[in-house]
Amino acid sequence: MKKVFLAVMALCLMTGGGMFAAGTQQQTSGVPTLIWWQIGSTQASFADDLKVLSDYTQEKIGVRLDIKQAGWGDASQRFTTMINAGEYYDILFTDINSYNRFVALGAFADITDLVQTHAPKLWSYIPDVLWNGVKVKDRIYSVPTYKDSSRTILHFWDHEIVEKYNLNIQDTSWTGLDRSFRAIKAGEGARYYPFILAKSSANSIFDNYDSLAADLQPIGVRLDDQNRRVVNTLEQADVQEAFKYLHEWYEAGIINPDANMQDETPWYRPFFMAQAWPSVAASYATSAGIERYDAVRYLGPSYSTDSIQGSMNAINVNSKYKAEALKLLELVNTDKKFRDMVAYGVEGKHFSYVNGGTAVHRIRTDWPLVNYQEGSFFIETPEDTVPPGYWDEVRQLNENAVPSVMLGFMLDLEPLRNEIINCRSAWSKYFNDLNTGATDPAVILPQAMTELKAAGIDKIIAEAQRQVDEFVRNRK
Repeated sequence: MKKVFLAVMALCLMTGGGMFAAGTQQQTSGVPTLIWWQIGSTQASFADDLKVLSDYTQEKIGVRLDIKQAGWGDASQRFTTMINAGEYYDILFTDINSYNRFVALGAFADITDLVQTHAPKLWSYIPDVLWNGVKVKDRIYSVPTYKDSSRTILHFWDHEIVEKYNLNIQDTSWTGLDRSFRAIKAGEGARYYPFILAKSSANSIFDNYDSLAADLQPIGVRLDDQNRRVVNTLEQADVQEAFKYLHEWYEAGIINPDANMQDETPWYRPFFMAQAWPSVAASYATSAGIERYDAVRYLGPSYSTDSIQGSMNAINVNSKYKAEALKLLELVNTDKKFRDMVAYGVEGKHFSYVNGGTAVHRIRTDWPLVNYQEGSFFIETPEDTVPPGYWDEVRQLNENAVPSVMLGFMLDLEPLRNEIINCRSAWSKYFNDLNTGATDPAVILPQAMTELKAAGIDKIIAEAQRQVDEFVRNRK
């Protein structure tokens, strides 16, 4: 027990305070300080800027704010360690990859009733479809971020490259992409990679499937399958076709040879896929340092549990300030001034209002917080670099989204705990290489399937089907 205590103490010191330092701060400050963990890279000057945000939250709702960030590459492990060690926090950013797992561990507070009594403006502001999308066994354990909550997958092309090679970018099929990539490669040469990828890059291979919130890509129900058949996605023709093309492109030098070892892609890419909306192309172009990206819709819009759970904030089951945490999340979703501060930084230092207050001009670009993790897009003042109606376009996509046949369903992991863990472990050995084309799927997929079957994927599929059938019966 002494060794465990010392290990946890060391962990807390390494992570900038942890539960003991935070607890002391909250007991002695006189005003509650809410600890909110997000993902990102904090800047050296952030402590001073955070004080400005805290002054505002203290004025508005009587609490101060301590935002901490885990790095992009290690956030998943960091948050898992926090929860397993019982480290103190009040609010934690979570998503489809961790939410169901952490709920099953009992880490998050049930806010089903609390949110309606302590944050009624938040409850009424966020659409019912989003609240339904984060329910676990009809209970709510997180606040969904009201943003591009439906899923629309777009292809983004460097306009100059499109014009140079007269590409038919409206053909979004794998064969259409193949023709375009090969034309670019032939013209630009050996050291030019038309499709730059990193280990976890989006390439839409599994986007036709609802993963049932299992955080396990090899299982799912096709979004439009009215029979709601749980399948092994690796056995499906469209998934196998995608892996085949990725490998061919890797072998042809269309995909960068270090893709399966890279954590992040560069800002500029001749082509990429993303869950987005057409107007965001302007922001991507600015970041990439080019004149224009052409955006072409590939999939969607559709609502699924996966898409809704792309961004959520959960409250620690052991938080001493659950009501205050809900009020903070209500503030960031309903108070325009605070929403802009969290998104852009300190007015006058990081940004200024222009065009009569209808747009934001960034003075500097080192603000470390990432807006998709925090609160609604639709009360945020758009930047002056984007076209009019920027957020209206996103809202319209949400309104036109077609619901997945499995919307609102989350797989109960408890009967499958060991099989899920074992299958995740098995799949993690193969995903990076398959996702980047670095290995031949004709060779590797059978190996992956053998290991997944030994790990219990067939049992998972059978139990998932039983739960799905029960879910459907109960909705009739």
